[in-house]
Amino acid sequence: MTGAWRPAPGPVVCVGETMAALAPDPPRPLADAEQLRLSVAGAESNVAVYLADLGIPAVWLSALGDDPLGHRVRAAVAAAGVDVSHVRTDPHRPTGLLLKNPGRTGTRVHYYRSGSAASALGPGLLDGEPVRSAALLHLTGITPALSPSCRDLVARALAAPAAERPYAVSFDVNHRAALWPDGTAATVLRALADRADIVFVGLDEARDLWGAGLTVTGLRELLPGPRILVVKDGARAATAVTAAGVCTVPALRTAVLEPVGAGDAFAAGFLTGLLRGETPARSLRLGHITAVSALQVTGDHGPLPGAAEIERLLGLPAPDWARHRGGRGAARAWR
Repeated sequence: MTGAWRPAPGPVVCVGETMAALAPDPPRPLADAEQLRLSVAGAESNVAVYLADLGIPAVWLSALGDDPLGHRVRAAVAAAGVDVSHVRTDPHRPTGLLLKNPGRTGTRVHYYRSGSAASALGPGLLDGEPVRSAALLHLTGITPALSPSCRDLVARALAAPAAERPYAVSFDVNHRAALWPDGTAATVLRALADRADIVFVGLDEARDLWGAGLTVTGLRELLPGPRILVVKDGARAATAVTAAGVCTVPALRTAVLEPVGAGDAFAAGFLTGLLRGETPARSLRLGHITAVSALQVTGDHGPLPGAAEIERLLGLPAPDWARHRGGRGAARAWR
């Protein structure tokens, strides 16, 4: 697997909306909550934050309202070591907001993002810095669901053949059914994903989108275009399919406080491995290690193990890795 393609080292630009987030503290259904905790939530900025944690230069590119929530979001992402200097402030549109509603069967999310500052992003964002200097552009399937101009942005980023683009593109399918009321998600997300260099998709969401019986092999047949296809099977394993072959690494088992954000953390860990020249197996391991840090907190971002501990885990023999536990308790599904 050492001959697998990887992006050139350099800055990663993550493009997409980040919102202010309100969640009951302590976790309980919203209807019973007496206090709410304010934080920030956004798939692309989550990836940027974890990349920065892992020592990869990361830029978050988006737009925020000129309001207290927008100021809070910008400050929070910047405090994590991410470059936010290119984030636009929109004086006419608000910052998006989401409410988390924990329950016995999981956490439901209620979005208030229609007409937000980020929904007005468009393809012109790709014409200048920081995109021109990016080694890797990270996008998700959330952005094309926000507005026609956002869909045009993602489509243009992927329009040129991979060999002609000045940057590699990673694309996390990240299907959010509530954002696709017109039933176009399956067709649009498949077309976009198939043009990316690196694709992340959960096996469960792939089955929801493209067929209940899909396997990793079937997904590769459905998405032949990406140089690297990463299929996340929740708490069980993740598989990287490349021109050099197929590599599967079991997930670490850990206690789960909330699964939201774990997929973003996994993507950041895997991308970090690639950018460092690691093998697919070690990149998958780093994805799992990073995901555990998100699973063990109620927010989208948790502390990583120290560098020495990460290196120890990456170096474990395969049987020892398979037996390792990232914490106490049983794992739950995430993507």
